[in-house]
Amino acid sequence: MELHKQIITSNQQIAPNTYILSFKRDFIFAPGQWIAISLHLNDTPRLYSIASGISNDEIMILFDIKAGGELTPNMATLKKGDEIFISNPQGSFFGKSGKGWWIATGTGIAPFKAMLDSGLGKDKKLLHGGRTLDSFYFENQFSEALGENYIRCCTREKGDNVFEGRITEYLKKQNQLPPDEKYYLCGSSEMVVETRDILVDKGVPYENIKAEIYF
Repeated sequence: MELHKQIITSNQQIAPNTYILSFKRDFIFAPGQWIAISLHLNDTPRLYSIASGISNDEIMILFDIKAGGELTPNMATLKKGDEIFISNPQGSFFGKSGKGWWIATGTGIAPFKAMLDSGLGKDKKLLHGGRTLDSFYFENQFSEALGENYIRCCTREKGDNVFEGRITEYLKKQNQLPPDEKYYLCGSSEMVVETRDILVDKGVPYENIKAEIYF
């Protein structure tokens, strides 16, 4: 995989152990795609979804620090002017216009932020799962754009207009899910598999479900 150098413009902590890394955009991408990132050319890169719109001047990367990780603890220390190495955008988790559901846990919200900022928020319903109330990244933007179609599912804390429990519990409680709408899933393999099974059991055709696994 060929990598090229980028210069960091900002690295902002937005929640405990969670950051938004930014650099100037000099390439074209489709909302939902990812790039590989490393700190040195000889390092093994890791994959991150782009979290900014296709017309934004900067690329934003949402990441959290992985305990014992080789990359993210060092990424968290980067400052304006530091360099990283990235690949060209790749992946086929493309957002499309029309009715659909965006379903994410944790930093798996990143591709949906790219889709929202690229003008694909109309007729979408977003389910975002997190352990704590400070893990609903970009919640102000999603709330303003989607209103009551933005649903936060929290497992460890209670809050106003927050569903208490996991995304899968929310979906199980729904009497009916529209079978003709598209469902986009982004999160851990466990969440994706369990959510996909629930959707299929409720009558959603398998071909209407598109998934991106976050490791």
